[in-house]
Amino acid sequence: MSKAVIAATGLFTPEQSISNEELVAAYNAFADRFNADHADAIEAGEMEPLTSSSVEFIEKASGIKSRFVLDKVGILDPSRMVPNLPERPNDELSILAEMAVKAAQDAIARWGKPVSEIGAVLCAASNMQRPYPAMAIEVQQALGIEGFAFDMNVACSSATFGIKTAADFIASGSVKAVLMVNPEVCSAHLNFKDRDSHFIFGDVATAVIIEAEEQATDGWEILGTRLKTVMSNNIRNNFGFLNKAALPTGEAEPVSPTGLTDKMFVQQGRKVFKDVVPMVSEMIVDHAVELGLDPHQLKRLWLHQANINMNQFIGRKVLGREPTPEENVIILDDYANTSSAGSIIAFHLHSDGFAPGDVGLICSFGAGYSAGTVFVRKRG
Repeated sequence: MSKAVIAATGLFTPEQSISNEELVAAYNAFADRFNADHADAIEAGEMEPLTSSSVEFIEKASGIKSRFVLDKVGILDPSRMVPNLPERPNDELSILAEMAVKAAQDAIARWGKPVSEIGAVLCAASNMQRPYPAMAIEVQQALGIEGFAFDMNVACSSATFGIKTAADFIASGSVKAVLMVNPEVCSAHLNFKDRDSHFIFGDVATAVIIEAEEQATDGWEILGTRLKTVMSNNIRNNFGFLNKAALPTGEAEPVSPTGLTDKMFVQQGRKVFKDVVPMVSEMIVDHAVELGLDPHQLKRLWLHQANINMNQFIGRKVLGREPTPEENVIILDDYANTSSAGSIIAFHLHSDGFAPGDVGLICSFGAGYSAGTVFVRKRG
């Protein structure tokens, strides 16, 4: 059985960025307009007024200071608050595929080998823009890769689940190299009219090339992977093709999903923190011990970038002390939560300074609940 190596990573970052100050100004303008339009109902006690947001609230709750997005104009328009992303003709590269291809091209250039050596493409992300054809197959065609491709979705854990899947393909001898991409247009499923979540997400795409050890020239040996899922409704998105079939009798067209909060991202943040943090911390420590590793000696943690408070708590639990910024990488202050791509961005941007033999951890966690751990060792 061939061992797997993370041979290269790639990143696509949108050109546009929204600061907390810009986001708060747009939300508060919307909230003021909403409260004015419903003043009579609010005064009569029939409706609750919307509360203003603030930069201080956002940064204390999340650690986020800004986020990259594909379109900021639509998001910051108080009368819209949704990105402007026009639908493309079928003969043009779709938005998710375009992002994924750019991240993949970055990874392939760093890898330095021809795409003919790649035997499979996985598109692992929280939201696919269509059911079929698979986004992965579109990416495969755009890059001129043969073999097979498919999509997979395990919400924010999609990347680590994708790495595990790729490593298993390599171990079985099915392929010698796999390209995994994580295109995330999180701004399109975020409710920017919800004060408690309007600041959470950003857009980005990452790519990872996983290769058989015997042909890899550099990179990171995958020491072990572990996956875990536990059913929970505390993070949920009910948008899907059955929404139209659920219409009341006599209603011909579905209500716009942008007006239905449960058809976008919704979560119960405090419950998520209480459930996920101990589950993930215990999972990391148990997996490290199983692999014969001392979790306190890990050189670096590349955790899912959901919330700074979650990451700091997990870092303390795993390392048994207060981690340094170099040990527990935080990139969500600039990127916000980018779902499946977050831990890969952290790894891509902050995997320097490792000597051969040094060990680190890529870990993701999110809706499902789902969690994945990937321990890696720098090769010499």
